[in-house]
Amino acid sequence: MSLSVRFDAIEKQFGLVRVLHGVSFDLAPGRIYGLLGENGAGKSTLMKILGGYERANAGTLYIDERERDFRNSREAEEAGIVLIHQELNLADHLSITQNMFLGHELRKGFFLDEPAMREAARIRLNEVGLYQNPDVRVRDLIVAEKQLVEIAKAMLRDARLLIMDEPTATLTPSETQRLFALMARLKKDGVTIVYISHKLDEVERITDEVIVMRDGRFVARAPTDELTRQQMANLMVGREVSDMFPDKPALADDAPVAFKVEQASVPGWAEGVSFAVRKGEVFGFAGLVGAGRTELFEGLAGLRAMSAGRIVIEGETVKLRSPRDAMHHGLTYLSEDRKGRGLHVDMSLKDNLTMMTPERYAHPLLDIRAEREALKQAVNDFGIRTGNASSRARMLSGGNQQKLALAKFLHPGPRVIVLDEPTRGVDVGAKRDIYFLIHRLAAEGRAVIVISSELIELIGLCHRVAVMRAGELVATLGMELLTEERLIAHATGTH
Repeated sequence: MSLSVRFDAIEKQFGLVRVLHGVSFDLAPGRIYGLLGENGAGKSTLMKILGGYERANAGTLYIDERERDFRNSREAEEAGIVLIHQELNLADHLSITQNMFLGHELRKGFFLDEPAMREAARIRLNEVGLYQNPDVRVRDLIVAEKQLVEIAKAMLRDARLLIMDEPTATLTPSETQRLFALMARLKKDGVTIVYISHKLDEVERITDEVIVMRDGRFVARAPTDELTRQQMANLMVGREVSDMFPDKPALADDAPVAFKVEQASVPGWAEGVSFAVRKGEVFGFAGLVGAGRTELFEGLAGLRAMSAGRIVIEGETVKLRSPRDAMHHGLTYLSEDRKGRGLHVDMSLKDNLTMMTPERYAHPLLDIRAEREALKQAVNDFGIRTGNASSRARMLSGGNQQKLALAKFLHPGPRVIVLDEPTRGVDVGAKRDIYFLIHRLAAEGRAVIVISSELIELIGLCHRVAVMRAGELVATLGMELLTEERLIAHATGTH
């Protein structure tokens, strides 16, 4: 059952950009490894080579001391290696069962054995804590449920080595706890697990050993219990990391209301929600997955239908029937789904940045020079690290994709900014950059709303935090009352 891995001087290059520089280390069977590094450190690329999604330009991969060069993910899976992607890799129009068995269908003679596949899917779904009908189409699931489908799909492959890339990014604490219990069971059965996460508390809790990469190189490894979270962060960025959150300036007593919502209702998700955000304020939204936070703001931003509610932006009552209406009135909403609704990953950085403001660059012919200047300015302002400004968005690391998405949605100059899980899947260095950017936006007099599942993030960033539970806003806490215990108690109804 067990499987060992050794990377020997692995190198990888995309065009002129080298992303792996002679990486060498080994993985012993039956252990859980935390693979750490900033976005762009090369972690995901190295794991894609191990999982058969990329091929190395140089160096050797050894599996059980046998030299291997997987041509595709199917070959890797046949060797017992399964990669659960950070960015969901599901077909929305197919059912859960069809997604889980895609390319691995069970047959009875000439026909698909659908009852057997449905039952096997149900068993694996229950193992990861998703009690959904296996016939439900994936497009009808929320992001957290899709993540659990990805994990259940990997369980079907009987992996001997499992690679998990940010598996808990969208999961609730109870779902995360169930996943950790599953990982412990797999480890006991001899499965090797590589756990990639920027949540250092989880790495500290679940892993046996930490391996750190930086700038495409292996830099350190140590038993997890010999490192503090601060030491892990310092190894990742190559310097002392302190002051993750900027100081929160007190709001002026007479700061005007920039955004007001009265009795907003989104059918099936939110009922009678009212709140107000002032200019210069960072206002947080907490709640468990399914509490209705995302769906409420999708309704407010014109992405889904609202059945009731009044929206006031800087004193003016507005009707927002579409995202373009919202943008026209100064409201922008950056979705938690970076690739699905944030960026067009197969388009260039320049085209992504300027697509929401075509009127600035077409007079009527497109002013490509002005677009390039705008991208150059955004790269500097948002700290986007890119080896080639003409490359496609998919070539950026996760943190830099998020910075590009922020630049794109801020390019129209909104007065009210809604950021849904703005640091999901982002490393500690990029997180700090985004936190300081959020406070810079507030200091410019804008109203910033942050929806986050990370309570420490909300406490560190926000002047006030609203808590939603089962579609209702149940509490709003000021800075002096912001603690994890209070937020959890309101979110779970145990306050």
